[in-house]
Amino acid sequence: MTQRSLYLTTTEPHCGKSLISLGIMDLLLRRTRRVGVFRPFVAIESPAGRDKNTYLLLSHFHLDLKCEDTYAFRASEAVDLLAQKRYDEFLDRIIAKYKAMERRSDFVLIIGSDLTTASAPFDFDINVEVAQSLGSPVLLLASGAKPNIEEILSPILRAVDTFQEKGCQLAGVGVNRAAPEKVEDIRRALQRVLPPEAPVAAVIPSDKRLASPTIEEVRKHLGAKVLYGSDRLHRQVGTYMVIAMQMEHYLGRLRDDALLITPGDRGDVIVSALQAHQSQNYPSLAGLLLTTGEQPAPTVKRLLDGLPSILPILAVDSETFETASAIGHVRSYITADNKAKIKASLELFSRYVDTSAFVKQYGRIESRGIPPRMFLYNLIQRAKSDKKQIVLAEGTDERILRATETLVEQDVVGITLLGNKREVKAAIKRLGLHIPLEKISIINPLDSPKFPDYAQTYYELRKHKGLTLEQAEDIMHDISYFGTMMVYKGNADGMVSGAAHTTAHTLRPAFEFIKTKPGYSIVSSVFFMCLADRVLVYGDCAVNPKPTAEQLAEIAIASAETAKVFDIKPKIAMLSYSSGASGHGEEVERVRKATLLAQQRRPDLPIEGPIQYDAAVDEAVGRSKMPGSKVAGHATVLIFPDLNTGNNTYKAVQRETGAIAIGPVLQGLKKPVNDLSRGCTVEDVINTIAITAVQAQYDTSPLTR
Repeated sequence: MTQRSLYLTTTEPHCGKSLISLGIMDLLLRRTRRVGVFRPFVAIESPAGRDKNTYLLLSHFHLDLKCEDTYAFRASEAVDLLAQKRYDEFLDRIIAKYKAMERRSDFVLIIGSDLTTASAPFDFDINVEVAQSLGSPVLLLASGAKPNIEEILSPILRAVDTFQEKGCQLAGVGVNRAAPEKVEDIRRALQRVLPPEAPVAAVIPSDKRLASPTIEEVRKHLGAKVLYGSDRLHRQVGTYMVIAMQMEHYLGRLRDDALLITPGDRGDVIVSALQAHQSQNYPSLAGLLLTTGEQPAPTVKRLLDGLPSILPILAVDSETFETASAIGHVRSYITADNKAKIKASLELFSRYVDTSAFVKQYGRIESRGIPPRMFLYNLIQRAKSDKKQIVLAEGTDERILRATETLVEQDVVGITLLGNKREVKAAIKRLGLHIPLEKISIINPLDSPKFPDYAQTYYELRKHKGLTLEQAEDIMHDISYFGTMMVYKGNADGMVSGAAHTTAHTLRPAFEFIKTKPGYSIVSSVFFMCLADRVLVYGDCAVNPKPTAEQLAEIAIASAETAKVFDIKPKIAMLSYSSGASGHGEEVERVRKATLLAQQRRPDLPIEGPIQYDAAVDEAVGRSKMPGSKVAGHATVLIFPDLNTGNNTYKAVQRETGAIAIGPVLQGLKKPVNDLSRGCTVEDVINTIAITAVQAQYDTSPLTR
């Protein structure tokens, strides 16, 4: 799967990601003009309601994007949502806004939230979760403005460990604002301690041009009043000088781009500083900052008012010492109107970032698959895109009704509940659910006007087995048979049951009269295993106890097709207790034969086997045991040799890792019927219903006919 995004985030506050984002955007725009910018959440500070970092990129590179389309939340909105523990809603909105940007872009640069001193740990954790949910490779940026190299390395190593534990892939690690004399030492130290999958992208030295604030940034920080030079507030401040000496003493100490701080009644300093600035014999100054709330004397003001051009002069009410202390905390930013800083940033990026090596490293990163949160989001959106009618056999079950409330509220599918109407309505009321009855259908099989037709149809389908019409009527009272017949007759697009019934009870009617699609000899199943960093497909873990080699090959192909329906690129591993040609025995030979049959039937699919589980999913083990394999280490579809192995493995993975197991999802039927576990949660029910709806879309698509 081709990567289409990069997540730029930092280890701590004030790492200077504006410089990096400018350089990366410049690099991207040499390859395509359709580059998007996205931020999970932003601190909107400007009166125009725009994030300064985003606006910098949009403005400088003339990107045809609206600021409001480039982020999911304002910071205050995000904090409120998370405080209410509405975490899923928070991630879903981020994914939705990101997907909208992705649709209009060839590549998206994602810029993590601004880590402030107070919220840095919280923001860092959020960035990790968002990067994982979007499945984007991460470029990690750290600050080099530390006294020693150990202090620089420590937050980097912690961050790398955290991202890797969450399954995020690292495109590289960069250090910005390093002391120029330490650049090479920092680079070598990083190369020694970083893992190969997290290479050093760059070590960039600090630069006075970028560290120097503008007069406007000083004004904003201090809340100063502009007395003169409002058209020159873009001038940069190289240093601060408190002037308390007489003119003949301080003039000799002036430095380039100095901002002079002096009480407002020092007319001698004001006039002499302006004259020194105009003189070729003295340095060029940035401006003056007048303290103590005193204004220049009327005679001095009259002189200043008559000058055709004048340096910026600011005024504050605070005392000189207090002002000098506060001004040390002014932070400088690269803004859209500061062309000098933008130019300096691009020069530094070009000089210190080996862009060809970075692009090569990024190109080697192969997606491990769709992230779980993205999979679940896409699942609901796919179901919504072509609304299907799903019948739920257990209409009074609390989990079924709570799932119905959510699905109806989000307008995902049409719902038909089976059961006694009075009992279903009473359950809805007892649980305090808000399900508009006009938006769902409740059918009692016992008094349905379609009951006679369903019984007659079932009789016609099964009379060759000796079934009588009376027996057919008795059987059709069963909710599983009635619901399955609704699907068979086209009165529903799919059925879900099993919350309170066995798998056999749910599936028997489907096996009897819905039967398999053309080209399929068996019905099989898969589980979608939502691991921490990706979604894998496990088959068959619920239906076939010990498939033959021919059946195993069919299960592999069917599972690959199911994976593709749900946007998972199939790389199929035929699992066994040995890898390649290393093992022998009846069980291994059955898997080996199944692999050959599957490869012959579908040469377009990457299929490897026999292969052990660790070699299938772990890149290092895969390289060791099966070098050169396109599947080893990257498998997304794992086919187990028998039900005993598959069922135990999926349950072990689910329990030990906390993975969400969605299924069993049946494959091979002409129309979708799916089973729930009797221990299912409301979320399980929602996911299974959405999967059934998507299967119904696919089954009725002209592509499958």
